[in-house]
Amino acid sequence: MTSAVLERSPAQNLHDIIRALSLTGHVGFDSLPDQLVNKSVTQGFCFNILCVGETGIGKSTMMDTLFNTNFDSSPSTHDLPGVKLKAHTYELREKNVLLKLTLVDTVGFGDQINKEDSWKPIVDYIDAQFDAFLHEELKIKRMLHTYHDTRVHACLYFIAPTGHSLKALDLVTMKKLDTKVNIIPVIAKADTITKTELSKFKAKLMSELVTSGVHIYQFPTDDETVADTNSAMNQHLPFAVVGSNDEVKIGNKLVKARQYPWGIVQVENENHCDFVKLREMLIRTNMEDLREVTHSKHYELYRHHKLEEMGFSDSETRSLSETYEHKRQEHVSNLQKKEDEMRQMFVIRVKEKESELKEAEKELHSRFDALKRQHTDEKRKLDESKKRLEDEMNLFAQQKAQVQAQTATIGKKKK
Repeated sequence: MTSAVLERSPAQNLHDIIRALSLTGHVGFDSLPDQLVNKSVTQGFCFNILCVGETGIGKSTMMDTLFNTNFDSSPSTHDLPGVKLKAHTYELREKNVLLKLTLVDTVGFGDQINKEDSWKPIVDYIDAQFDAFLHEELKIKRMLHTYHDTRVHACLYFIAPTGHSLKALDLVTMKKLDTKVNIIPVIAKADTITKTELSKFKAKLMSELVTSGVHIYQFPTDDETVADTNSAMNQHLPFAVVGSNDEVKIGNKLVKARQYPWGIVQVENENHCDFVKLREMLIRTNMEDLREVTHSKHYELYRHHKLEEMGFSDSETRSLSETYEHKRQEHVSNLQKKEDEMRQMFVIRVKEKESELKEAEKELHSRFDALKRQHTDEKRKLDESKKRLEDEMNLFAQQKAQVQAQTATIGKKKK
């Protein structure tokens, strides 16, 4: 009877080698978390938000309200020929924490008659930021600790409060983006529909997203300290928000609000909208998770595809130098193949040109012969005409001489 031998992974073998020991006194490496915090605070943090939504839906106002400041944004027109992405970077400081915030706006999104390719500039921008980070990673001399990371960490997708369903443009765009960025859908200008309509609209949107296979960002529930809060907030997606730069006095307090003839909508009142929930989830609770998911999931997926295109693969056992040499030989082979194709094409085109020139030369010779024959015929005709004219002139001279002679004879007879 034979016994099966199970292969052990390197991690399991390493676990068997590592021995756990107890310390007899204080060493000091328990201060590592404090060291990391101090280093991070000194370096500062970066966070990049992509705002996707139609012109005039309130993206800039929402950013001003979220970060309690006024960013330099200018209104855009509805007559742009295509979608353009504009990125603006700001440095914000709260107490001793420095945040380098980049806001990316999709100018002209949804304004064109043909909206078929409106998502392409957005995808191209996200891929360009991934490619720039990958390029920095692959440098011989890397400066990642000072590199300004422009990868998009969160995409706030602003949905118009129609109360019915998602537009085809929104579904297509979110489907194209869900593997590249963390999508957080928000219903903009939520004060334009009633609470009953809003509740039904939320359920309708989530149902359409699930049916269409669109994966939006889910707040993490693996951390016990925020698991309950995040789990509850996942049930409130998409957030129905209201933004405002105006302050209204309510009681003895000035609050962000929108004032209407029928009443006041308070931005930070959870009975009026989900703005507080959005701010809590996006900034105060899950900002670092959004950064981590961007790096570990979306960027890794892009990096995986790019390195595969470069000839690297997880399944191969070749070393880096062997992979590079294989890729170099493949590249040289492709170049040689293209060179041979170009040489053959050149020979073919030269032969075609020679054939064209020979045909043109033959045609010129035939035209020259025709002109020569025509010239000979015309010269012969001209000579014949000249001879005939000379004969006529000679005949005329003879007749004239005869007439003069006759006239002279007649004159003599009369005398």
